[in-house]
Amino acid sequence: MNNNYVVGLDFGTLSGRAVVVRANDGAEMGAAVHEYPHGVMDRTLSAADGRKLPPDFALQDPVDYLETLETIVRGAVKDAGVDPDHIVGIGLDVTSATVVAATKDGTPLCQLPEFRNEPHAWVKLWKHHGAQDQADRIVKLAQVRREPWLTRYGGILSSEMLMPKVLETLERAPQVYRATDVFCNVLDWLTWRLTGVLAFSTGDSGYKRMYQDGKYPSRDYLMNLNPEFADVFAEKMNAPVLPLGARVGGLTPEFSERLGLPVGTTVASGNIDAHVTAAAVQAVENGQMTAIMGTSACYVVPGPQLKEVPGMFGVVDGGIVDGSWGFEAGQTAVGDIFAWFIDNCVPGSYFDEADHRGIGVYDLLTEKCARQEVGAHGLIALDWHNGNRSVLADANLSGMILGQTLTTTPEDQYRALLESTAFGARTIIESFRDSGVEINELVVAGGLTKNTFLMQLFCDICRVPLSVGTIKQPGAHGSAVFAAVAADLYPDVKAASAAMGAKKAGVYQIDEQRAEQYDALYVEYARLHDYFGRGGNQVMHRLKEIRRQAHLRARESTETSNGGNGAHL
Repeated sequence: MNNNYVVGLDFGTLSGRAVVVRANDGAEMGAAVHEYPHGVMDRTLSAADGRKLPPDFALQDPVDYLETLETIVRGAVKDAGVDPDHIVGIGLDVTSATVVAATKDGTPLCQLPEFRNEPHAWVKLWKHHGAQDQADRIVKLAQVRREPWLTRYGGILSSEMLMPKVLETLERAPQVYRATDVFCNVLDWLTWRLTGVLAFSTGDSGYKRMYQDGKYPSRDYLMNLNPEFADVFAEKMNAPVLPLGARVGGLTPEFSERLGLPVGTTVASGNIDAHVTAAAVQAVENGQMTAIMGTSACYVVPGPQLKEVPGMFGVVDGGIVDGSWGFEAGQTAVGDIFAWFIDNCVPGSYFDEADHRGIGVYDLLTEKCARQEVGAHGLIALDWHNGNRSVLADANLSGMILGQTLTTTPEDQYRALLESTAFGARTIIESFRDSGVEINELVVAGGLTKNTFLMQLFCDICRVPLSVGTIKQPGAHGSAVFAAVAADLYPDVKAASAAMGAKKAGVYQIDEQRAEQYDALYVEYARLHDYFGRGGNQVMHRLKEIRRQAHLRARESTETSNGGNGAHL
C-alpha cells in the first residue's frame, strides 16, 4: 500500500480542488485548486445571452466542472510528483442537490443550441431556491396522503432538493423537461462522464432524491402532483443505486487522456461535499457530529437507530458510513452572512484602520467584538439571509438584526451575526437531542475554524466540546478516503478514516459562565425564531412576494420595450 495513491476531488460552490493522498497514512502529497470561470449565475445568465434572472435563481455552467476537473487533477498530480501509474482510485464530492438535466449520452441540455438561452436547462446549484412553490406543494400533498417518506426529512422539504427543482422545470419550462432523458445531481453526472456508467449514490439518493428503503415516492403520489410527473423516477432516473465507497467503473480512455491517469482507474460512487468530511476528520462513530463550516454549514452525525427528527434535512441508512443511520441538517448561510456584512455594511474607516495595521477587516472586527461582554451589544440576529434549511426548511425567510440604536457599532452587528449562526446551530442540535439522537462531540472543519473566537463562541452557545479537523482540504481528502475503499485498499470507511483522517480532539471546552450568559440570549433568539419562522408573523414571506411582484413588473416592462422576447421563468 506504500506505493498506492488516490485522488480526491471536491467541487464546491465557486471552485474545485484536488488532492493526491498516500493511501497507507493519509499524507497529502499534492493539491490544486481552480475557480469556475462563470462562478454562480444568480443575476444574469452570463454563460449564454446575459439575460436577467429572477430572484432566488442560482445556476452554473457544467463546462466549468469539466474544465476544472482536468485542471485540478493534472495540477495535483504534478504538485505531488508521483507516478500516475501508482494512482489507483478517484473519489469525488459535489455541492449537494446541484441538479443537471442531460440527454441519454450525458450531454447537458444547456449545451444544445435550442436550449442555450433557457435558464431551466442550466445546472441548478444547491442554493437555487426558485422551486419553493413546488416544495410547498410536495409537502402539503405528502401530509394529506400521509406519505411515510416525509418523516425521513423531518416532515418538511427544502426547495434545494432535486424533486422540487425538477418539478419546477416541468412547470416552468416543459420543453426542457420533455427533452431531458436523465435528471441527476452533478456528483452522479461526473462519475457518469468519467466511467461511461450511470449510477446513483446511496447517500445522495437518500438525502436529496427521496430514495428511502429501496424505493422512490409512488407513481400515484407523483401523478397527483402533476400528471406528467408520474414517471419521473422510472423514466428519467432509471439507474442502479450504489453504496458509498462502491466502484462505479473504471476511467474511460477519453478521460484517461484528459486527466493523465491510467485507463480503468477505479472511480468511487460520488458523495455529498459536506458528508465526506466526516471521514477526513475521524468522525464516523455514532454520536460524533461533524460541522462543516464555510459559506454555509452542514451538520452530519451517525446514529445506531432510525429516529424521526422534526426539521432534519434527512436521515439515510448508510448515508454517512455503513452500519449507521446518517442524520443531516444545515444552515444555508454562515460565512456568506459575514461576507455580506463586510461587503455592504462596514464603513471605509474600518478598512483604513485594518490596512494601517496590516490585518484583514475580518480580523479587525473579530478583535473588536471579542473585547465585549456577552450581551453588551443589546442585539439579537436571525441567520436566515439565504433562507432557513434546518429546522424550518423555508427559503422565504430572511435575516434580521433586532435592537439597533444610534450607538450601535459595526462590531456590535458583526458579533450579533456571529452569535446568530451559533444559535442556529444550537437549534439544530437541540432538535436532534430532543428526538433521541446522541451528540457528544462536535468536530469542526472548514475555513471558519481559523477564527478561534468564533469556535469558542460555538462551543459555549451549543454547549458541546469542539474538536477541530486538521486536514487542509477536508472535502477532497474525505473523497480520497472513499476512493481507497472503492479500490479495495481498506475493508470499510471506518478503517480508512482511522488510517487516513486526522483531528485535534477537545480543543475547545465549554466556559460555563459565558454559556449561562448565552443561554439568556438564546431564549430570545428562540422566541424570534418561532415568531417569524413558525407562523406568528408571515412578514418575511409577504416581503418576498412583494419583491417578486416588483420583479415581474420590471420584467414585463423590459419585455414590452424589447418586443416581447423573454424566456418563461
